[in-house]
Amino acid sequence: MGRGRQKAKHTKLARELKSFSPTVDYAALERELTSPSDNEYVDRWADMYQDEDEDDEPARV
Repeated sequence: MGRGRQKAKHTKLARELKSFSPTVDYAALERELTSPSDNEYVDRWADMYQDEDEDDEPARV
């Protein structure tokens, strides 16, 4: 296959992508961006590992 045929395919694809306009549900997008989930920031793995700040030795006074 020559370069001309490959270039024509890329040009055709570029034209299709340029004229492509998907439908966007702006209401759903706004809901997703404005109300963060409470569970979003929960670390599910925190109970499995010891914190880096905690030492095995008791604090010296």
